[in-house]
Amino acid sequence: MRFAYRRCALVVALSTTALVGLATPAFAEGVAEEQASDATVDPNEIIVSARRRDETLQDTPIAITAVNAAMIENKAAINLGDLMGAAPNLIITNQNSGAAAANLSIRGLTYADIEKSQEPTVGVVVDGIFIGTSTGQYFDFFDIEQIEVLRGPQGTLFGRNTIGGVINIRRSRPTGEFGAKIEASYGRFNTLATRAVINVPLAGDTLAAKVFYFHNEADGWYKQAQTGKPRGFSNNENYGGSLLFKAPGGNFDALITVEQQEQKMDPVVAEITKTGELFCTFIPANECNRNQTTDIYTVFGLPNVSLYKAPSVTGEMNLDLGGVKLTSVTGYRKMTETQTQDFDGSTADLYYVLRQQTYDQFSQELRAAGKIGDSFDYVVGGYYFRSKYQLQQWTRLFAFNPAIAPEVFDTNPQQVNGKTTSYAFFGDFNWQFADQWRLSFGGRFTRDRKTLRNAFGGVQIGQGSDTFKKFTPKVGIDFRPNDDMMLYASWSRGFRSGGFSPRAGSPASASRSYQPETVDSYEVGGKFELFDRKLQFNIAAFYSKYKDLQQNTTLFCGVCATQNETVTSNVGSATIKGLELDFTARPAEGLRITGSLGLLDSKFKGFVVGGISPVTGLVIPFDFSNNDLIYNPDVTASIAADYEVPTSFGKVVANVGYRYIGRYDQQISTNTLTGNLTTGPVVVTGNDPRVRTDPQGLLDASLSARFTIGDDTEAYLTVFGRNLANDRGMTHGFTVGGLWSFATAREPRTYGVTLGVKM
Repeated sequence: MRFAYRRCALVVALSTTALVGLATPAFAEGVAEEQASDATVDPNEIIVSARRRDETLQDTPIAITAVNAAMIENKAAINLGDLMGAAPNLIITNQNSGAAAANLSIRGLTYADIEKSQEPTVGVVVDGIFIGTSTGQYFDFFDIEQIEVLRGPQGTLFGRNTIGGVINIRRSRPTGEFGAKIEASYGRFNTLATRAVINVPLAGDTLAAKVFYFHNEADGWYKQAQTGKPRGFSNNENYGGSLLFKAPGGNFDALITVEQQEQKMDPVVAEITKTGELFCTFIPANECNRNQTTDIYTVFGLPNVSLYKAPSVTGEMNLDLGGVKLTSVTGYRKMTETQTQDFDGSTADLYYVLRQQTYDQFSQELRAAGKIGDSFDYVVGGYYFRSKYQLQQWTRLFAFNPAIAPEVFDTNPQQVNGKTTSYAFFGDFNWQFADQWRLSFGGRFTRDRKTLRNAFGGVQIGQGSDTFKKFTPKVGIDFRPNDDMMLYASWSRGFRSGGFSPRAGSPASASRSYQPETVDSYEVGGKFELFDRKLQFNIAAFYSKYKDLQQNTTLFCGVCATQNETVTSNVGSATIKGLELDFTARPAEGLRITGSLGLLDSKFKGFVVGGISPVTGLVIPFDFSNNDLIYNPDVTASIAADYEVPTSFGKVVANVGYRYIGRYDQQISTNTLTGNLTTGPVVVTGNDPRVRTDPQGLLDASLSARFTIGDDTEAYLTVFGRNLANDRGMTHGFTVGGLWSFATAREPRTYGVTLGVKM
C-alpha cells in the first residue's frame, strides 16, 4: 500500500492529468448578398455583432477582424486553425491531448491547458454560447456565416476568461427557402471531406428547417519509423439540424439547433528527449537528440486512440417590443472522452495513460437592447453558467510491457471531480454626448463558485471550495471628424477566474485555491476609409498590465514520495505592448488585397516560484522573470489577394495568401541556470529552446471555377494548396522536469481538389 501511494505521488509530480505547458478592416464582404436589394446599403459594408448589437465594422470602437463565408470559401479554409496569422497577434494551434482542442492566444494572452478545471484565456463563442473548455473549440468552417476575432479583454459582454479576446462564430440560419450546399474534397494524406447543408421551408414564412452533415478523415502526416506506415489519423463527424420559427408580423422568432460532434483520432507525439534527461537512459540512442523541424514527422511510439462525443442543444429567442429587443440564449453541451496516449513517444514503454472523462455545461443569457432618444443606446442582461467535470486516469509508468492494459497495471487511478457555478449581470452603453463624439462605458459583475476533489483509487487526497467575485468595467470614447474616419481610445479590465489544482498531491494543496488573474488594457486606434472607400485602413496600439498570473509551479511536499508536487498558483506580473495594422484595398474591379501586421513586446516581472535544486534536489526559489511569455511571437503578418474574373460560364476566383508567424515559446521551462544553485534564488535565463518554434512562412493558394446553372444553382471546382513552401516544424513542444520531452508537428505541404454545388 505504501509503494502504491508513493507511485501515485510520483504520477502527480509528473503532471498526470494533462502534461501541459503553459480595429481592423475585416477580410469579409459582410452581408452584401442579402442586402443587395437595399439601395441605401454599401455592398462593402460589414455588419458585426461584437457588442451584442448590429453595427458596421468601421463604427465599432474596438479592434476586430471579421471573416465571412465567401472569404472562407476563397481561401479553402477548413477549420479554426486557418485563421492563425490572418488576424494580427492571433495564434491558434491544435492540442491533441484533448479532442478537438485548441491552444488560443490573442495579444500574447494564453493558457495552454486541456484540463476541464483549467479555463482558457480566449473565449470561443458559437451562436452566442460560450464554450467553457478548450476541448471542442477547434471548429469546422463549412456552415459559417461570419467569424469575428475581438482582440483585447471582452469581460463586459462576454464574461470571465476572455482576457485575451473572443472568437465569435455565427453559423448560418435556416433560410426559409429550398436550397442546398453540398461538396466533397480529396487531398494529400488520403484526406476525404464530405459536407452538406440543406434548407427546407415547412410552413411558408413561419417555419423553416436546416439539416447538416460534415465528415472529414485523414491518415495523418506522421510516419511510423518501424513500419513506414502513416500515423496521426483522424475521423471527424458533425451532424444535426436547426428549426426556425418566425411569428407573423415579424416581432418574434425562435431558433433551436440540435447537433452532435464525434471524433476518433490517433493523438501521436514525437520524441525530442535529449541526453541528460532520464528517459534517454531507457530508450534507443537513435530516438534521443532529434531535431524539432524535420525529425518530428517520424515517430516511434505505441498506438493510441481518442474517442469523443459531444451532443449539444442551442436555443435563441428574440422579441421586438418596438423600443426594446429582448433576447434569450440557452445552451447545453455534454462531452465524453476516452483517450489513450503514449506520452514518452518512444519504443520503450515508459509513460502511457488512459483517460476517461465527462464534462457538461449549461448556460442561460437574457438581455435587453434598445435606445433612449436619438443619442443613447444600451445592452443590459444577466447570465448563468454551470459546468461539471469528472476525470479518471490510469497510468502505466515504467512497465516496459505494452501488453498490460493501463487499467490493469494501475490499481490506484487518479480521480478528479469538479463543478463551477457562475452568475453575472452586465450593461454596455453608448452615449453620443456631442456632435461627432460618443462615450462608451459599461461593466459586468461576476460571481463564481468552484469545487474540486482529488483522489487516488477512491481515497480522497483533498477537496476545495471557494467563491470568486469580480467587477470588470470598461470605458471608451470615439470621435468621428467626418464619415470616413473614426478615432477612439479605451480602457477595459478582464479577469480569469480562480480555481483549484487538479495535480495537487497533498491535502493542503488540494484544498487551497489560486486566485483570479486580471488584465488592464489601454488602447488607442483609428479606422479610416480612403479613396472613395477603395481602401480601408485601421490601426490600434495597446498596453496591457497582466497581474497575478496563474502558473503551474513545483512546491515542496513533505508527504509526497518525490518531496514535491505540481500545483497552480498566482505568480508575478507581466506587461505586454503591441501595435496592430490591417487593411483592405480594392484597386480594380474584381481585385481585393488584404493585409495585416501585429507587433508584440512582452516581459515578466517578479516571476519567482519553487524549483528543484540541481545540487540538493530540494525545492528552492527560481526566478523566471527573464523568460519569454508563451505564444508571444514578436511579429505576425499576412498579405492576401482575391481576384474574380467573369467568364461565359460564370466566374473564376483566384486566391493567394502568405502568413508569417515569428518564433514563439510554448512552455515556461528552464534553460541555463545562474545564481545560487544550492539555496536559491536560481536565475533562469530563458525557456528550453526545444519548446520554441522556428519562424513560420505559410503560403496558401486556391483557384476556383464557378459555373452558373440556371438562376439559382452554382457548381464549383476548386484546387487548393496549403503551406506550399512546405515549412515544417512544431506546433507544440513540452519538457517534463528533466525526465523527457515531446512535440507535435504542424501540417506540411498539402493540396487537393473540391467539387461542390449550391442551389
